[in-house]
Amino acid sequence: MPEPTPSPALPPLPLPTGIRSRHVHGVNGLTMHLLEAGHEEPGRPCLLLLHGFPELAWSWRQVMLPLAAAGYRVIAPDQRGYGRTTGWDGRYDGDLASFRTLNLVRDALALVSALGLREVAAVIGHDFGSPVAAWCALVRPDVFRSVALMSAPFAGPPPLPFDTAGREDADIRPPATLAALDPALAALPRPRKHYQAYYSTREAERDMLDCPQGLHAFLRAYYHVKSADWPHNRPHPLASTGAEAYALLPDYYVMDRALDMAQTVAPHMPTPEAIAACRWLPDDELGVYADEYGRTGFQGGLQWYRCSLDPAQATELQLFSGRSIDVPSVFIAGASDWGIHQRPGGLERMQRSACSRMLGCHLIDAAGHWVQQEQPEAVVRHLLDFLAAA
Repeated sequence: MPEPTPSPALPPLPLPTGIRSRHVHGVNGLTMHLLEAGHEEPGRPCLLLLHGFPELAWSWRQVMLPLAAAGYRVIAPDQRGYGRTTGWDGRYDGDLASFRTLNLVRDALALVSALGLREVAAVIGHDFGSPVAAWCALVRPDVFRSVALMSAPFAGPPPLPFDTAGREDADIRPPATLAALDPALAALPRPRKHYQAYYSTREAERDMLDCPQGLHAFLRAYYHVKSADWPHNRPHPLASTGAEAYALLPDYYVMDRALDMAQTVAPHMPTPEAIAACRWLPDDELGVYADEYGRTGFQGGLQWYRCSLDPAQATELQLFSGRSIDVPSVFIAGASDWGIHQRPGGLERMQRSACSRMLGCHLIDAAGHWVQQEQPEAVVRHLLDFLAAA
């Protein structure tokens, strides 16, 4: 897909009064679009909000003003591959390396620098924004002074082989990614595949953009099935990292092998009555996502998944083997979010060793994966409590 239409030619986003939209040029090769609140008063401590997939800076709209009212300058960019940020390569066969984690950290650092800031009070990441926020805090704790991780636990850097000298039987291969699980999932009596492996395929973008139900309906079903509105989201820890344990995840995480994502979520499309009753994502607000992804496509976001399964990225991140996040940290997620358990043991490792100064782990009732949209008041309350303690 070609690079997205330059943002200044686009109609304005339907932003709440008090949130402004602007562009910053020269951010690690990008022209970065961001939303800001609390910008009127100079010198305020800054919060940097990093969204996930398939979301946008706009996904933070419900928490930005309350955080600004508490005295913060709140900045939410469209990250590389998303929304109204331009300068990224949206081709499947394009510059994949630019979407690796450390370059996404460089994007965040370059934005902070371009804004004339020496540090931010906290970097706050949701979904795929959570590991980016985690790596920001691990790599540059002098700039990112605290970190809030939402919906995706951080289990620490990939380890290097330890104490293997003289052992010919030692396993010195790079750490296995979820791609290594694929043959075992395929061999199950009900053949399956992991959604991240599917998102890494060439077909995934067109499957979603050109699905029979249409993009708006696809996104409605996708948001619904991962929210607390879907009654079957009753997450629990998985017993192991084997295929049989992974197969207990909902089919939007471990898919039927023959189906694409649009086909997977279609049976879970909410009724017209349920859509009308959805206060956290009314249909006109869902339309913002449909319009933006209809224009940019999904490949920019899907490149992040491809990098997460690339052994070259795991090898690169081994440089930080043994390091922990040592700035104050907090974890916030929906109690109905399977994402907190999709990497067995990750939630526990985050609290035990990956974050040395974790001040809280909060699972919010009546929220699924989209916690800052489903329960923004509770998220703001936990964030402000954390910031006061940090």
